[in-house]
Order: sequence, then structure tokens, then C-alpha cells
Amino acid sequence: MSGRRKVTVVGAGNVGATCAQELARRDYADVVLVDIKENLPQGKALDMNQAAAVLGYEPGIVGSNGYGETAGSEVVVITAGLPRSPGMSRDDLVTTNERIVRSVTEAAMAESPDAILLVVSNPLDAMCHVARSASSWPKERVFGMAGILDTARFSAFIAWQTGTSVKDVTAMVLGGHGDQMVPVVSATTVGGVPLRRLVADEAIEAMVERTRKGGGEIVNLLGTSAWYAPAAAAAQMVDAIVLDEKRLLPCTAYLEGEYGIEGLYMGVPVKLGAAGIEEIVELDLSEAEQEAMRASAEAVRDVVSVLSGS
Repeated sequence: MSGRRKVTVVGAGNVGATCAQELARRDYADVVLVDIKENLPQGKALDMNQAAAVLGYEPGIVGSNGYGETAGSEVVVITAGLPRSPGMSRDDLVTTNERIVRSVTEAAMAESPDAILLVVSNPLDAMCHVARSASSWPKERVFGMAGILDTARFSAFIAWQTGTSVKDVTAMVLGGHGDQMVPVVSATTVGGVPLRRLVADEAIEAMVERTRKGGGEIVNLLGTSAWYAPAAAAAQMVDAIVLDEKRLLPCTAYLEGEYGIEGLYMGVPVKLGAAGIEEIVELDLSEAEQEAMRASAEAVRDVVSVLSGS
């Protein structure tokens, strides 16, 4: 590999491989793709390296079944674990994926003790607790990708509903990454115009509901979890960290009193930069939104309580 900075993606399935390619196309870091399955990460890495000739990126992509090549990574993206299948909720995955996320966290942190851990595996909020417990790293360096994905889904529906460019939609989805997530309608605008001035309440409610069920809708269509939007969202977070962009993005962060929530990973707006989560931003939520956040927190606590280490 070259002398470039390094990002590791654990899990060479749909989300991990797509994230690795997105990062390669950014052209700022070498990428190590790790998977337990023999030949899978090596084959996907070879394919991506050959795509470089067409797409015009330089970084090396290495596929590996071990963690030696990951040493010195700035960011470790954890996508390992079983994806959802039809009829399965994110929460159904908790015990299986707890074991997987714990073992890959321990292996990755041993090689890259100064890295930032970005968790993508479901059930996301619970898996962030697992990674933090396995690593004992500060909360600023262990967090999850969910809010950007949920916000992207909400933004797509808003753009279709209003007939406007998705580039002009500014939205924010907070809370747990499940059916109790909280799209903050009060902070949602299209070209600076509040959403409520453009769209009737029942249409907004329908979009909120579709956003909450957005992952399940795709599972029902494909028979497995989404990967293009989740991978793009994870790559955006890696950009913010490696390039120290100080982006204000919704991420799954460990709360210690913010939003009235104590000792729980929840989706909130944060400032994301080279140190990881550099600030948690507290929005002025409406009464209804505060109540929805509390309900979401309870739903997350229920899943976290299933963890063996909780």
C-alpha cells in the first residue's frame, strides 16, 4: 500500500463493499476491506482496483481476512453482521450481531489504537453500545451512522412531494434508528422555506411514516437490507472525519444528559471532524418532538437491555 492515510471497512457485503468503493473514488485514502469469508474481500478489492483505471482514482484497495493490513487506520467502519431479511426487525438481529460486532471491534482496535470507530451494523443504537463497551474508547471516537441515512430518505420523499431538487431540501431525523425515529419537521425546509408552508400536514405525516419504515420497505422489495444509501451516508461521515470538515450531521452519539437522555446512544445533530464527535448540538424541539424523542429513547433502551453486556 502507498503512504496515504488509511480507512478500514469491516464487512465486504453489500454495504461494506459499496462504502469501500465510495471511499476509493474520493481519492484521499487507501482502503482495507476485511471479511471473514475467504476470497470475498480479495475479489472485491481486485475488482475495485481495476475500476480505478476507468474512474480515475489512485488509492490502493486491499482485501483481507485478517487485521494486519488494517494497522494504523484513521477510521474503522464496521458493517459486519447479518443483514435483515423480510419479516425481521432491526432489533431481531441483536444477539447474533452483538457477538460479531464485539469480536471485530476488539480485532480492529488492537491494530489501530488511535482510530475512530464508525458503526453501521444493525440494530445500530445497540451495536454502538457494544463497540464502546468492547473498546472502552471515549464516546467521541465511537459512534454510529443512521441519521444521515434516515434524513436522506426523508429528503427524497420531500423532494418528490414538492417537485423540487433534493439539493434544496434541508431535513433532520433524530432518535433511534427504528420505527420510533423522529423526523424534526420544525427544522425542515425547502430552499429555506419551512416544509409546513409547502405541504399539508397529512402529506407530511405520510412522509414521516414512510421514512420510519424506509428500511423495511426496501427489505420487502429486495429480500435484504439497503446498501447504496447506507454506504453513501457512511462515506460522508468518513469524509467529515478524515478531511476534518466540521460538518453538522445527524449521528448516533452517546448522550449524557443532552436532550434529557442519560447514558444512551441516540441520533442527534453533531459536529463531526478529525477528533470524531466534537460537539453535540441541541436543537429547540417542539413539545411533540421532545415527547417523540423520549419515546424513541425508551424503545432503544428496550433493545439495549437485551445485550449480554448491558
